[in-house]
Amino acid sequence: MADAKFKTRMLAGEVLAGTFFKTPAHELVEVLAKSGLDFLCLDAEHAPFDHGRMDTCLALTRALGVPALVRVPTGSPMEILKALDGGGLGVVVPHVDSVEKARAVARAAHFGEGGRGYAGSTRWAGFATRGMADVLAQDAETIVIAQIEEPAGVEACEEIAAVDGIDGLFVGPADLSVCYGVTDITAEPVRAAMARVGAACKANGKAFMTFAPNAAACRPLMEQGVTMFFVASEHAFMLQGARAVADALHDMGEAD
Repeated sequence: MADAKFKTRMLAGEVLAGTFFKTPAHELVEVLAKSGLDFLCLDAEHAPFDHGRMDTCLALTRALGVPALVRVPTGSPMEILKALDGGGLGVVVPHVDSVEKARAVARAAHFGEGGRGYAGSTRWAGFATRGMADVLAQDAETIVIAQIEEPAGVEACEEIAAVDGIDGLFVGPADLSVCYGVTDITAEPVRAAMARVGAACKANGKAFMTFAPNAAACRPLMEQGVTMFFVASEHAFMLQGARAVADALHDMGEAD
């Protein structure tokens, strides 16, 4: 089973290193499970995950004890339910730009009237091997992260952070850059948005997180209060390793 203490670690402000997982292949889950990363986030918004391949990858994260989040393509109850029933520890929901959307997302991810539908025969519920009370108690471990990536979301971030059932706010620096008309994710409007969202998280006891292109970029983000980092992706890791080998060999050849 995935680490049931992950939500506690996240809300306690422990520095957590993860990555966006974009290749719908269980073999790569198995490889990254050996990396020391604290979590993976299956990117069903921007990568070619169908339901079957997402289910396979989630099965392996559960078997290997790797905390796995799913960035769902939309905040619809159906997409949230598929990710959680399949074994995801939580969801990252894009384009949460109002308190109304935040409330709807939180309701869809948790049990209760009008909320998440109950099924005892899912992977998340142990395939009918656990009683209802035990399964419902596990709901407390579910993580719901609202992605703030439009100016409207920044303006509403204090209300969004105050919503029960929202556990963290993820600032999407690239989308915010596009919205603010800049091409640098460290530009002043983006930094100001980061500061405001970080303050909202701190005031409401919610986790503050964002994307970073590499480990070196995390230090200034830590100084802004970010504690949970989605660093690059396995695509970037593979390219970096391959380029380093190619460059080294080409340099050797030129030296000869």
